[in-house]
Amino acid sequence: MNSEIAHPAPADAEHTAPTRHFTIRLSATPRGARLARHLAAEQLDTWGWPYATDANGTAALLVGELAANAVRHGRERGRDFRLRLTLYPADATRRSDMRRPDTLRIEVTDARPGDRPPAAGSLRPPAPDAESGRGLLLVEALSTHWGTTGGDPYTKTVWCEVALGAYCR
Repeated sequence: MNSEIAHPAPADAEHTAPTRHFTIRLSATPRGARLARHLAAEQLDTWGWPYATDANGTAALLVGELAANAVRHGRERGRDFRLRLTLYPADATRRSDMRRPDTLRIEVTDARPGDRPPAAGSLRPPAPDAESGRGLLLVEALSTHWGTTGGDPYTKTVWCEVALGAYCR
């Protein structure tokens, strides 16, 4: 298990810079997806969003959905997936009525660059009796926005952002 945790930026750092990062590579198995969800909840607790908060629960759910999709649709034998959490602070330089809340960006990178999910805003609900197909609908409903990126020819990243300030600490 590889893990990187960046510490908070100095107080004089530019306000648009991310303050905290957490990155880990996990096996592309159901166990790895479950561990991603648990580690995200633990990391948010460490960053000041306790387990019992709606923010922590929502973020853990989003991580679980994206990680499960990486395991189910993006798995390549012998290749891991990567979870990256980036916490952006509330914009303290603006008036309180215009302040942007703390935002968490969740990124899950897998080994299938050609197997992209539908574009944001184009998802269709599954049949009522279908046993799957609702994960990205949850991501779309609970996040402020989401999408996919391809940084290299060997991977794709599905990401979403959630405004943690919309939830009480």
